[in-house]
Amino acid sequence: MRLSIVIPARNEAENIGALVEGIAQACAAAVPFEIIVVDDASTDRTGAVLDGMRERYPMLRMLRHETAGGQSAAIHAGVSAARAPVVCTLDGDGQNPPEELPGLFGPLLSADAPPELALVAGQRVGRQDSRSKRWASTFANNLRQSLLGDGTRDTGCGLKAFRREAFLALPRFNHMHRFLPALFLRDGWTISHVDVSHRPRRAGRSNYNNLRRGLVGVVDLVGVMWLVRRRITARAAERPAGDAAADAPLKRQA
Repeated sequence: MRLSIVIPARNEAENIGALVEGIAQACAAAVPFEIIVVDDASTDRTGAVLDGMRERYPMLRMLRHETAGGQSAAIHAGVSAARAPVVCTLDGDGQNPPEELPGLFGPLLSADAPPELALVAGQRVGRQDSRSKRWASTFANNLRQSLLGDGTRDTGCGLKAFRREAFLALPRFNHMHRFLPALFLRDGWTISHVDVSHRPRRAGRSNYNNLRRGLVGVVDLVGVMWLVRRRITARAAERPAGDAAADAPLKRQA
């Protein structure tokens, strides 16, 4: 297993089936992979739709929160359960095209992948959302960039690929998925960006609204600024026996 694809989903019964099919087609010729859908306490038929697909798609796995934990909690649960060293994420609403996945995991699975590269982040081009949602997102991204300097135009894009171990070492908190570039940079990794397309939502409705997201985002931004400033920078290296004597202060001779 070289690749795990994690999908957080809440009440996406009308979208999740087509999304899983699209992922299977997009990744069929790539590497051995698994698909992990984390059902965040859906109250519709999301779980039943997934159960009906397991025989056709044996790489499909499903986790479920009994109470809603939010997108970051769902992503963290999926990454924790993943069996592969590289993980891709995309949203369960079908707005992230699965055809974009190879462009994200390719740089990390390449034989000449830089060892310091830990995150490939998608950035949406031609967003298919309402004008108010695009405006709110642009404002939030500009504010975040100015304060965190993470060099990312669009952290709200669900399409991302990263090294599993590096992700699990990041500070864990609600809404952390919106600050992954800054958090990876904080831990000394390098990141890269890929422009990706975006689709209109086919069915259902968003689980978020601009006001709630904005109020929570201000608190989160302050918290991430604190985490970045208070990071531990000292690194220890093992010393062979006898080497410590070279660092000992010289004794004053009588």
